[in-house]
Amino acid sequence: MLLTPMPLSASERERYSRHLLLAEVGDAGQEKLKAARVLIIGAGGLGSPAALYLAAGGVGTLGLVDFDCLEESNLQRQVLFDTADIGAHKAQRARARLLALNPHVQVVAHALELSAANIEALFGDYELIIDGSDRVATRYLVNDACVLYAKPLVSAAIHRFEGQAMTYVPQRGPCYRCLFPTPAEGVVPSCAEAGVLGVLPGVMGSLQATEAIKLILGVGQPLLGRLLSYDALAMSFDEFRFRRRADCAVCGEQPTILSPQDPPGFCTREELRRVPSISAAHLSQRLAAADAPSLIDVREADEFALGHLPQARNVPLSRIERSAQDLPESGDVIFVCRSGVRSRKAAALARRAGSSGALQLEGGLLAWQAGVDPSLRL
Repeated sequence: MLLTPMPLSASERERYSRHLLLAEVGDAGQEKLKAARVLIIGAGGLGSPAALYLAAGGVGTLGLVDFDCLEESNLQRQVLFDTADIGAHKAQRARARLLALNPHVQVVAHALELSAANIEALFGDYELIIDGSDRVATRYLVNDACVLYAKPLVSAAIHRFEGQAMTYVPQRGPCYRCLFPTPAEGVVPSCAEAGVLGVLPGVMGSLQATEAIKLILGVGQPLLGRLLSYDALAMSFDEFRFRRRADCAVCGEQPTILSPQDPPGFCTREELRRVPSISAAHLSQRLAAADAPSLIDVREADEFALGHLPQARNVPLSRIERSAQDLPESGDVIFVCRSGVRSRKAAALARRAGSSGALQLEGGLLAWQAGVDPSLRL
């Protein structure tokens, strides 16, 4: 990365004195960090530690993209925040926390939902992107934009006790699509469905910050063409090497993705918020009535086979993301999944396709098991 060094003040030299002792950093390196502009997508589990360490380390300008408000369940892992922040916009509260940590840096809060419509303008103000998003669709959108706009990217993902990280640098290695050509939203349960060890994103977010600093300084070996996998239970790191695919849709020899676009099945958070819900108790009453609504279970076939409501038809979310045309267009259609995350998205897609009576089971089948039928197998 080509950066014009920015001189350090006496206060900054004191603050970063342990960096200045490192031959790989020194004055010149710290001045590069001060001149750098890094955008972090998501101020959650991954973005929190990444932002804290980059701000503490003297990265001059940090942008934070997050549209959400803080929920109490976030505090188990999102260390940028405290209990008093519950209900506040994450981007704004994160900005205040980072400036309190280091008043020498600039922090820009982007309280917006990243989309194909705004990503070019947003990325134009930054030299390096860190993806800490919790949505598969956003991960692909960010990757594609980084390839098209020639932005280095440090990406990470977490699931239960495991994490993965990789780095993309334009013209120097493969991108995320080279490793995972197509989105698989809904196949891997989210943190809200499967849970996550609170300290796990701290490890992975710190690795992202490390990669970003190395790229800014031009030192060490970044994770180019290497997927780093961390297993917290085994306390082990593994590495999977991969190459650029000649047929990659965005960085291959004949790319088919020529501009950022929201992947198929992408839903905005506003669409998800507008989906009406039905409680397990109310659904039980509705299913016993003569005019019972259609019931669609959006889990994968193997999950459905383990146990499901007798009236349910299995239409996996991955299939609805490709096409919602075979869903009922009239009458109430109630979508269910394990915890309510996938069913909310399925209902949003159905409503977009014209099914105005689409609802989702609040709390999913876990709520049904707890309040209606404890014998239901999941």
